[in-house]
Amino acid sequence: MDIASVVGLLAAFGLILVAILIAPGSSLMAFIDVPSLLVVCGGALAACLIAFPLKSMLAMPMTIKVVFLNKAVDYGALIKQIVSLAETARRDGLLALENRIGEIDNPFIITGIQMAVDGTRPDAIEDIMRTEMDAVSTRHRDAKAVSDQMGRFAPAYGMIGTLLGLIIMLGNMSDPSSIGSGMAVALLTTLYGAVVSNVLFLPFSEKLGFLNKQELLGMEIVIRGIMSIQSGENPRVIEQKLRTFLPPSVRAKMDADK
Repeated sequence: MDIASVVGLLAAFGLILVAILIAPGSSLMAFIDVPSLLVVCGGALAACLIAFPLKSMLAMPMTIKVVFLNKAVDYGALIKQIVSLAETARRDGLLALENRIGEIDNPFIITGIQMAVDGTRPDAIEDIMRTEMDAVSTRHRDAKAVSDQMGRFAPAYGMIGTLLGLIIMLGNMSDPSSIGSGMAVALLTTLYGAVVSNVLFLPFSEKLGFLNKQELLGMEIVIRGIMSIQSGENPRVIEQKLRTFLPPSVRAKMDADK
């Protein structure tokens, strides 16, 4: 569970709710309007259906799930595992790594080690692994794009809903006392559009982008490590090389854990 995502979402909606409840003369029911919600959410979803293939839209629930359920990459553990494999390769030879594949839980490392053990050329190993890395980046970018567009379409449909409400209100000016309430309902769609965009989909998009960077950095560390193992570099040199990807705080923690 990504605690930051949960706390942030609850805090955002909680602050809005508190602001409504403590405002003098305000009522929570005055901020609930089903037609406005349908225009914003339904309109943004419909626009995304036009902009993206159905497959991308059906994958959207799983994409949002990643925002709340994800596992942070442990770069320190990743480097330790690569260094351990390097020590085995230096001590017993590259072929000895085949016996350790069963204890590796990272599929990307397994791919690289298997190719190295099979005697694949170094340039081919790097090319294949970077191609897979690019494919992962592309899939993540496509998933993020749906959330990005939902965040852009929602305020636009909020404005469309407001215009619709104003047209309906101005078309029925026979009762001046209803103008105030009609204007309030018309403005609700703008509010809904801003909330859906800035509380939900744009933050979701940013979190997906952050997670993508984390995963790609882990894959880059693996590629550099596998190539160093394949070339027979000293395990200590490999460790120092891979540690350069990490911030000083993470390096200090790795040193403390030794």
